[in-house]
Amino acid sequence: MIDILGSETDDVIKEVDLKIEKSKIYRNLDILDDREKEVVVGRFGLDTGGEERTQREIAKELGISRSYVSRIEKRR
Repeated sequence: MIDILGSETDDVIKEVDLKIEKSKIYRNLDILDDREKEVVVGRFGLDTGGEERTQREIAKELGISRSYVSRIEKRR
């Protein structure tokens, strides 16, 4: 697999794990309210092709506290 992908084993495993986690998030977005969805989508880069934003960035963008972002993030 490494020869085909040209990557280190750990990098391949991390990439696969990330894709699995994002897939789980996508499948469960419908259980969140609109604000929670905004937090999760922004935090995990689901709206920007993978560019994750910090808790601070999300909080500032949405006009909410960073601790609220943290609580939403932990619910996943």
